[in-house]
Amino acid sequence: MRIHKEGFRVLLIVLVLFGAICALIWYYLGNVALCIAIALFTPLYIFMLRFFRTPKRVVNTDLEKVLSPCDGTVVVIEEVDEPEFLKERCIQVSIFMSVWNVHINWFPIMGEVVYHKYHPGKFLVAWEPKSSTLNERTSIGVKRSDGVQILFRQIAGYLARRVVCYTSKGSNAKQGEEMGFIKFGSRVDLFLPLNSTVKVNIGQKVKGTQTAIAVIPLK
Repeated sequence: MRIHKEGFRVLLIVLVLFGAICALIWYYLGNVALCIAIALFTPLYIFMLRFFRTPKRVVNTDLEKVLSPCDGTVVVIEEVDEPEFLKERCIQVSIFMSVWNVHINWFPIMGEVVYHKYHPGKFLVAWEPKSSTLNERTSIGVKRSDGVQILFRQIAGYLARRVVCYTSKGSNAKQGEEMGFIKFGSRVDLFLPLNSTVKVNIGQKVKGTQTAIAVIPLK
């Protein structure tokens, strides 16, 4: 299992901290207490290793498909007004990422990053509808070669208090390429043109780079 670069520092700090705690426990309380501490810590550390895992996935690119930007569960499919970038009526598809999901984010389409903005904010639970506009988030707009534009947001949640984005305005967006990471439970919103054909349902489990969220016809 490969570990994502965002996990190296966290995992090292936790390991060193636990090593120091174990040394103190052994010194003051003896071997039995040390064994109990190790038994309690080991599952937690395995969970953290799993959280920061990097899966191996083959991406089959398709200009018309919008691939899932993350692993998770579809929690919203609705028509909304998107005032930040698209500034028009569109289809919102929201995906909730639990602590058990891979937390890497990938580009859902191919094109150019034409909009990028970080918004500081609150840390409401990620499934709360208002988290889309009130929580800490990063908004990324991508424009396809035929002029079609979509917006997607990385949204921090109650536990996820750090959104990491690797792209910037003017960068090339390669479908299925890693573009960011959200730490510990979060959400990603997609805003698509009204002529998109949504291919998922509310409650459906999706896999980043593998599940087609929608199809947007080429112009």
